[in-house]
Amino acid sequence: CALFRTLHNDKDNEDDNERSHWRMSRLKFFFLAFLFQFLWYWFPGYIFPVLSAFSWICMIKPDNILLSQLTGIYGLGIGSIELDWNAWVAFLGSPIVVPFWAQVNILIGFVVLAWIIAPAAYYSNLWNSKTLPIVSVRVFNENGHFYNISAVLNSNLRLNETAYKQYGELRMTPIFAFSYGISFAAITAVIVHTILYQGKAILKQFRSSLQDNTGDIHAKLMSHYKEAPEWWYTILFVVAFILAAIVCHFGELMPWYYLFLAVAIAFFFLLPTGIVQAVTNQAIGLNVITEFIIGVARPGDPLANVTFKTYGYITQFQALLFVSDLKLGHYMKIPPRAMFITQLTGTIIAGIINFLTANYLMNTIPNICSQENLHWTCPNANTFFSASIIWGAIGPIKMFGNGATYSYLLYGFLIGGVLPILGWILMKTFPKIEWLKYIHFPIMFSATAMMPPAPPGNYPSWLLVGFIFNFILARYARPWWKRYAYVFSAAMDSSVAFGVIIIFFVLQNNNIEFPTWWGTGGDTGDGCPLSHANYYGIMPRN
Repeated sequence: CALFRTLHNDKDNEDDNERSHWRMSRLKFFFLAFLFQFLWYWFPGYIFPVLSAFSWICMIKPDNILLSQLTGIYGLGIGSIELDWNAWVAFLGSPIVVPFWAQVNILIGFVVLAWIIAPAAYYSNLWNSKTLPIVSVRVFNENGHFYNISAVLNSNLRLNETAYKQYGELRMTPIFAFSYGISFAAITAVIVHTILYQGKAILKQFRSSLQDNTGDIHAKLMSHYKEAPEWWYTILFVVAFILAAIVCHFGELMPWYYLFLAVAIAFFFLLPTGIVQAVTNQAIGLNVITEFIIGVARPGDPLANVTFKTYGYITQFQALLFVSDLKLGHYMKIPPRAMFITQLTGTIIAGIINFLTANYLMNTIPNICSQENLHWTCPNANTFFSASIIWGAIGPIKMFGNGATYSYLLYGFLIGGVLPILGWILMKTFPKIEWLKYIHFPIMFSATAMMPPAPPGNYPSWLLVGFIFNFILARYARPWWKRYAYVFSAAMDSSVAFGVIIIFFVLQNNNIEFPTWWGTGGDTGDGCPLSHANYYGIMPRN
């Protein structure tokens, strides 16, 4: 919204000018910030890549395993820093647009998981963890090697029980395992939190007339346009559902009738997760709960698992994006019918371009999404693949069922349901303690559960930037913050995207790499190779 306002309205509000001594227009500030970031990005993006993962403490003694695991940015990230906007926003989005109170909740969740629970579990050798790296998006066998999923699947890509018993159980790093427990907690926490904190407001809104626009100037102005009829959306939904059912059935991905359950899950969680995203700018994904449900219903079927996950989780995720777009159109007074056509057209174009781009990258970039290619490690894709093994091929019953190695993590559901109640009771009991109302367990859980794919070393820098902008500048340089903070964030995002495209297509796509030197970070890209090793200094292998 800040970007659109800047580009479409260069005339700053006169009242703002009267209250602030900052005279530079937002448009000029945007272009200056854009230029600065574009020039700077050449260093972490091409010339000096280690700036994206600067494990400076580890570099003091890179052959020390303990130091590497604790301070490496791909270890626990203690003391590591990132000097790359692209790295900051890769997993949690821009820290500037997340309220400071939400960042404090994320900080608490991060410290408890990454710097207390994970090292305690690892160094106490819980689940025989010392045979594994301390942090990884990959899954392993009992000997600490990468899990060979092909060894336990049959020709139909289904689990071969005999081969599985011979090959052995699957193992995860403690932080990966606990992230699932925290994801369980996030699911129940968001439901309970919504009922306790927003329940009355939701009921009041449902009871009020949809035509009651009193006091809402935006709704009054938008009432002059024709609404997009409900039947437009209904027909679109029915057509899309039928096409999805055809793809699932004839593509032998999963039984088509599971689509009803996937869409129902997305619909059920749309309101509570939407409320959280609206007030914190952090999304709560349904990836784990959808994987869990279909994993129980269709154990040993990884294709069904990822398909159900896509139609459940991505449906909810995209729905919230579309709602956000509609809100933006509402504020910018774009006619609803134009918004509908634009969103539909954009979705079709984006789908085609994404498909073609993915095929192009897969066919032209050697060793893509592997450790052999430091530019294209694809942490999200690797996590998605690992999840398909955990929840699809092996299944939640074998992984988390009664007597299973990770069964105790199911208590996350209970913890997530209880903690918001305790927080709500404290808030009601001590109403004069202001900060109690800012305790937000859903965001505390969900943002922390991003590890992996997010490396723990990503969080300290992200939180530091958020602290500088949304606490220091917001408190002590309020006029500047109000005038430029969101514009700065938009400029950084735009400039990085432009820089990535230029560097890739002009240089890297033509095999023009910067000469190897200390600043390229060595074989692992962070100058801290042992952060990828296990407790005994052994690198996992296939």
